[in-house]
Amino acid sequence: MKFSIKNIPATTAVAAALLFSSGIYALSSHEAAAADPHLEKAIQEGKSLFFNETFGGNGKNCVSCHVNGGVGPGKSPKGDAIPSLSNAATIFPRFNAKENKVITLEGQVIRCIGGGIEGKPPAYGSEQLIQLVTYVTSLAQGKPLDMGGKPQ
Repeated sequence: MKFSIKNIPATTAVAAALLFSSGIYALSSHEAAAADPHLEKAIQEGKSLFFNETFGGNGKNCVSCHVNGGVGPGKSPKGDAIPSLSNAATIFPRFNAKENKVITLEGQVIRCIGGGIEGKPPAYGSEQLIQLVTYVTSLAQGKPLDMGGKPQ
């Protein structure tokens, strides 16, 4: 493929070059994060927990409510619509008005497991919680930080 810039103002050519190179950088930085084998292993183990683990609860798992691996809208155990988890890692910590406190992503995962799944949540700092949070965080790769924002 041959590409040439003819009859384009210099400022437009420079802007195009910067835009192109920033796109290349964004793609390479995304690949770099997933290229770490330890991080990729944690993502995959978290995904396996998300799809399979019931945490000794009511027989459900995370994907029972958060369909399509959490990337699409889902339904709560009561049948209420819930947003996807695609930007969850970008909006936590966030203030929970019902509890009148700030909730972290880890805290939200623990809440979901104890509530929706009615299971025994993994302890803070445990390998299972780290893996689940790593998987959920991977769903937000490349999205802008919006701490306290709305789920999408």
